[in-house]
Amino acid sequence: MFDAVSEAERDAITVVVFIATFFVALGIGRFLKRRAGVQLGLFFRLFCLILAFYAAISVYGVHAPWRYHVGAAAILLSTALIVALVNRYVWDFYFEKKRQTRIPHFLREVVGGIIFLIVLLFILSYGYHAEAQLKGLLAGSGVLAIILGFAGQNLFAGIIGGVSIQINRPYKVGDWLKVGDTYGEVREINWRSTRLCTNDNIYLDIPNNEMVSHQIVNLHYPTEVHAMRIRVGVEYKNPPNVVKEALYRAASTAKGVLAEPETKIFLVDFGESACIYEIKYYMGNHSRINEINDAVRTNVWYELKRRGITIPFPIRTLQVQRRAALPGQEEQAEALSILRGEALFGCLSDEQLDHLVKQARLSTFGRGEPVIEEGSPGDSMFVLLR
Repeated sequence: MFDAVSEAERDAITVVVFIATFFVALGIGRFLKRRAGVQLGLFFRLFCLILAFYAAISVYGVHAPWRYHVGAAAILLSTALIVALVNRYVWDFYFEKKRQTRIPHFLREVVGGIIFLIVLLFILSYGYHAEAQLKGLLAGSGVLAIILGFAGQNLFAGIIGGVSIQINRPYKVGDWLKVGDTYGEVREINWRSTRLCTNDNIYLDIPNNEMVSHQIVNLHYPTEVHAMRIRVGVEYKNPPNVVKEALYRAASTAKGVLAEPETKIFLVDFGESACIYEIKYYMGNHSRINEINDAVRTNVWYELKRRGITIPFPIRTLQVQRRAALPGQEEQAEALSILRGEALFGCLSDEQLDHLVKQARLSTFGRGEPVIEEGSPGDSMFVLLR
């Protein structure tokens, strides 16, 4: 049949016949499954493979006794059992049941196909003594493999990265990760990518090869309690111990900040126009990271304002600053009106009330912020308004 063609052309025709027969038979099976509801599983794929195998060796002209054909069929059928065992004990039991990792159907199919291909090459080499013909086939298919490799290198890199993640398990579904400047919860790990969900309910689909090559901070390992850091600049005129006390109170009383481990304050740098302090505090619920950071910053602003500590702007030019004006007449009048309405101060004269107001200090508090703690030292009195 191939007397008029070269050996290279004969190898190419054989490869085409094998591939065409396999995919035509597989296409017919899928058509029957979609249109007629015929359930075709692993054995139908095995049939397609055997059919393509017989078509290829018939076209190529390989002759062997029928016992070789029977032996080859028996080996291929036993390969189906091997693939079934791999699916049952490797994918289902080890990965999905023991390690709680969902294995995509595509990866199962690829591994099963590789096993069948290895067995098929073994049968051709040792059962039909077609080593010489296989060398030509492999040489011809090598060019195709190179082309496919360049075309799908990103896909293969993602698969390899996914396998690495499944083996090393740097994170799992439900963990909170910091990838670059992004915080997100792991929602899915598949064969190609890792899917994260941010606090804004935005889903990020990051290829596994990028997850493997980038630095990742797992906020759930070894425990869910991790430290966060915020920096604040304060004017040089304020003593560090006073500033540290104010920042500690502001951060430790913020909603969501853990009491243990204890909040710490550090003086980390001397900037151009401010002393830079760093607040180190701990949280355990990373889904509320934005709310907790906001609560800390809000408390810092109010606490510093009450103590007369200023967060300066960057100063690069000479400016003349005036002294802060005393409390206005409107605030004093409002305070006098409030005190006159309280029965507790009814025994005081207007002169005494006026003196009391001038000695008082107006403090501003944020919503939900504690005004005073039980057992704290001090001799001040607070008037609460409803």
